[in-house]
Amino acid sequence: MRKKQAKLKAVDFFCGAGGMTNGFSKAGIKVLAGVDIDKDCKDTYEKNNIGSKFIEADIKKMQVEGLAELAGIKRNDDALVFIGCSPCQYWSIINTDKTKSKKSRNLLKDFQKFVEYYNPGFIVIENVPGLYSKKKETPLTHFLRFLEEKKYVTDKGVLNASKHGVPQSRKRFLLVASRVSPKISLPQPTKKVAIVKDFIFNEKKFYPIGAGHKDGTDFIHTTAGLSATNLKRLRITPKNGGTRMAWKDNPELQIKAYANKDDIFRDVYGRMRWGTPGPTITTKFFSISNGRFAHPEQDRPISLREGATLQTFDTKYKFFGNSMASIARQIGNAVPPELSKRIAKAIIKHSH
Repeated sequence: MRKKQAKLKAVDFFCGAGGMTNGFSKAGIKVLAGVDIDKDCKDTYEKNNIGSKFIEADIKKMQVEGLAELAGIKRNDDALVFIGCSPCQYWSIINTDKTKSKKSRNLLKDFQKFVEYYNPGFIVIENVPGLYSKKKETPLTHFLRFLEEKKYVTDKGVLNASKHGVPQSRKRFLLVASRVSPKISLPQPTKKVAIVKDFIFNEKKFYPIGAGHKDGTDFIHTTAGLSATNLKRLRITPKNGGTRMAWKDNPELQIKAYANKDDIFRDVYGRMRWGTPGPTITTKFFSISNGRFAHPEQDRPISLREGATLQTFDTKYKFFGNSMASIARQIGNAVPPELSKRIAKAIIKHSH
């Protein structure tokens, strides 16, 4: 008779505000600890994920052996899951200045040191598609070779979160690995695509507000203000999916940087559409100049709570920060809990 698998538990590296931890917990996997260098995430992480310890640490400098006591784990534990969702801006396919993110480009190598020492039963890697598409340049090729040498079976690929319960056109690279199961697989996509309307259409919950509204409650239905010119732009932008093309020929409203660039940056200053997935929720989702982040109907950016809900955080999930930008960064950097729950369920399926 096959030995019964012990109940799974996990350590969430680069845990941030706790999106991955929250989803794993909902699936039934106990997350013992989350490790992150960003101390601003501590209150958000611990007050929403009771029993999961926030370890403020830089894994590039952290003593590998010390994690055992801090997280309450041991080596060669078949029921242990290591989750690695390292900061990914450097390998993003978006053409941006990579100077600030150079320090984080090899965090997968640092994560590998912990995997090698503790030899967990399961591993999850979630990152930008560029980590996979540019694998000859990134640390991924070396990491995959390492897993093969350690006799881990793997499944990997790029998935769209909109087919995994998240109302965003959000493509992510996902890798799952196991050394205790003969087979492991990614979560399977659903035929139904998650759309914006199913998440933030309810006006009783997301009551109508204007730009610059400040919500003094934990619900944080708070929005950034708009300049008089941006308000004019948004009022002209058609409801439910309109773009800056509506005012591109208006000399008063046209933006010099986008003049004669109708085929690029079309989403900036645009409105979300009720019947489709929204854009990827980024750390700057509170600003309409950074993407299609205007409300489908109201003349304002989406609120902090609407952004968190589109990330599939429960409306009771509390965010702690000293500014709108701080909270938005926590929300935008998070792995959507619904996606992480489905990842966890795929692991559980192969753990017995």
